[in-house]
Amino acid sequence: MLFTKDLKGWLSHADKGCVSTLAHTMMTAARSADSGPGELDRYPCAEAPAGERGPLRSWGGSDSELGRASRRGTASRGRGLHGQLVQQLGQMIVSGDLGADRPLVPEEIGQRFEVSRTVVRESLRVLEAKGLVSARPNVGTRVRPVSDWNLLDPDIIEWRAFGPQRDDQRRELAQLRWTIEPLAARLAAGHGREDIQQRLGEMIEIMGHAMGHGDGITFSRADAEFHSLLIQAAGNRMLEHLSGIVSAALHVSGGPVAGCDRPTEVSLGHHARIVEALASGDSAASEAAMRQLLVGHLDGEPVVPAPREH
Repeated sequence: MLFTKDLKGWLSHADKGCVSTLAHTMMTAARSADSGPGELDRYPCAEAPAGERGPLRSWGGSDSELGRASRRGTASRGRGLHGQLVQQLGQMIVSGDLGADRPLVPEEIGQRFEVSRTVVRESLRVLEAKGLVSARPNVGTRVRPVSDWNLLDPDIIEWRAFGPQRDDQRRELAQLRWTIEPLAARLAAGHGREDIQQRLGEMIEIMGHAMGHGDGITFSRADAEFHSLLIQAAGNRMLEHLSGIVSAALHVSGGPVAGCDRPTEVSLGHHARIVEALASGDSAASEAAMRQLLVGHLDGEPVVPAPREH
């Protein structure tokens, strides 16, 4: 039978500590990655593979732009030297510290960060795939203008959201979610995917339990999983490709660190109403509940302007 208890049932079930095995697994994983009580570990650090050196040196030197960027002390994603270099160069480009058309000399990068030519080459290839740099014969590697960036890339979304463009990025993400998710909720109600609806209910159970214990990390992860599952349930493969964008948006738009979108019973109630509408096949109610949820995330502010009168 479909998992469609009402909100009070979910909350009382969670308060008693009767969470499912899935919930327990997710909470355990969240705590193991947590760097402190109530903190969202955005950049978990893992030990580098054997044979690799420690964290990259900052890009210092006489150039004031590079020195200024290096002093931020950004953390790595636990991907080894290659991932750390991609992370730091990407943030420097997106923040504007390495401006458009600026040459990037591989030899200089290797010397400043004390990494091999192979690490530099592979890192620049990743940045090129994201549209941040271009490499051409007789010209070399240069930073590309923002108009060429892949702005839907999850890494670029995150780098923009925690840089000087943070306000624009979060506004644009909110507007994009307003377009994607209500449509996904409407479509999902017509597909009757009980397996996904069951998992959506489990995510609500986890969120309720995490909220009762002040576990913002587990709440955030279950919330992101809920929204990804909902887009999957829509049965539209093009929409499904956008689920990573929604996950990135949830990652950068709130949580305990950012101090907004705190877990509340109101938010949990909107999630529950979405699942109930899906179970009854009510596409209009599902879409409406999603819109209420998105408005709540913005503290009641409209995500998009009202339609213009003609």
